[in-house]
Amino acid sequence: MAQKVIVAMSGGVDSSLTAALLQEAGYDVIGVHMRLHDLHAEAPAPATRGRLNHGCCNVEDVDDARMVAYELGIPFYVLNFEREFRRQIIGNFIQEYSRGRTPYPCLNCNRYVKFDALLERAQALGADYLATGHYARIVRDSGGPYRLLRAHDRGKDQAYVLYHLAQPALARLLLPLGDYDKPTVRRLAAARGLIVADKPDSQEICFIPDNNYRHFLEQMRPGLAQPGPIVNSRGEVVGQHTGLPHYTVGQRKGLGALGADPHFVLRIDPATNTLLVGTAVELHAYSLTADDVHFVAGPPPAAPFAATVKIRYRAAEAPAWVTPLAAGRVRVDFATPQRAITPGQAVVFYQDDEVLGGGTIENPALAAPAGSAAA
Repeated sequence: MAQKVIVAMSGGVDSSLTAALLQEAGYDVIGVHMRLHDLHAEAPAPATRGRLNHGCCNVEDVDDARMVAYELGIPFYVLNFEREFRRQIIGNFIQEYSRGRTPYPCLNCNRYVKFDALLERAQALGADYLATGHYARIVRDSGGPYRLLRAHDRGKDQAYVLYHLAQPALARLLLPLGDYDKPTVRRLAAARGLIVADKPDSQEICFIPDNNYRHFLEQMRPGLAQPGPIVNSRGEVVGQHTGLPHYTVGQRKGLGALGADPHFVLRIDPATNTLLVGTAVELHAYSLTADDVHFVAGPPPAAPFAATVKIRYRAAEAPAWVTPLAAGRVRVDFATPQRAITPGQAVVFYQDDEVLGGGTIENPALAAPAGSAAA
C-alpha cells in the first residue's frame, strides 16, 4: 500500500510541484489548503497575476490550489486554522510590537501552524507524512538523528525559518524541492501543465496585504502607538516620535534631522515610551542574547561552540561563538560587529550546510565582551 502524504497546498508553484513530484514518486497524495484568516476576504481580487505584491491565503489561492489538485486527480480539502492563526500569529505580532520588538510572523506561522497544528491534523487523519514546498533538505545518516540542511539554491534557501523543527517532526516531513532552484521549479511545473507555473511569489505579510503594518496595528489595538521622546546616546532629548510601533532597530527614515550625522534607531524602550537613536557606528554590536532557543538535534550542547550565525533572513552569515545559558537561552559573540541586531528577529546557527538551531533575539550588546571570540 502506498504511503499517505498530506501536502500543504498554498496555491503557489512550489507546493503545487511538491504534490506532483510526490504523486509521481508513488505516494498517496492528499492536498490540503490552510484557511488562516479572513481579514481581507472582502477585498477585490487582483486584476492580474502580475502585480508586484501578490498576497497569499486569498480566494484566488484557494481556487488555484483546488484546480491543481483537480488536474493531478488527488483529493483536496480546505482546513480551518483561523483560531490557531489569530492566537499564535496575529496575537504574537501585536504583542511583540507592544514590547518594542520586531516580530517575524512568517517564521511563527511555520512553527505553530504549519508544523504544529497541521502536522497534528495530518497524524489524526492517518497520514504517514506531511510535505511542503519549502526549499530545504532533511537527511539522516546511518540511523543517527535527522539533520536539517540548507537548500542547494542558497538564494532561495528557507532552512532559516525551520530551525525550530524537532526530531519527531523531521521524521514525518518531506521537502522535495531542496535540490532545485526556482527557475527549475517553474520549468518542471510548466512541463507538467500546472496552471501556477508562472504565478508570482507572495511578497508581503499575508494578513496585511497592503503592507501597512502600522495601520493594521492601530486597527487591531487602538492607542498602541503613543508619541514620546527621541533620545540620543548622551541622554539628550532630540525630537519626538509618533509611536514606538512605527519604528524598528536600524531605521533612519522618519526620524528627521537629529544632528550633523545621520541617526538610526538603536533601541526601543516601551517602559518609558522612548526611542533611542545614534550614529551608524553606534548601531553595530559584538554580541547578543537570545531566548526560546531550540536545537534541531535535541538537547542543547553542553559547551560553547563555534558556528556561523545569521541575525535575519537575508543577512550574511558571520563567524561567532555560541554559549548555551540557562532557561533555553544563549549568548552569541561575533568575531566582527554586526549591524542592527533587532530584538524579536530570529538568530540561527549553522555549521557548513547544517542548521544547528536558533532562537529569538533579546538584546544586542554594544561593546566587545572581554574574553569572548570578538575580543
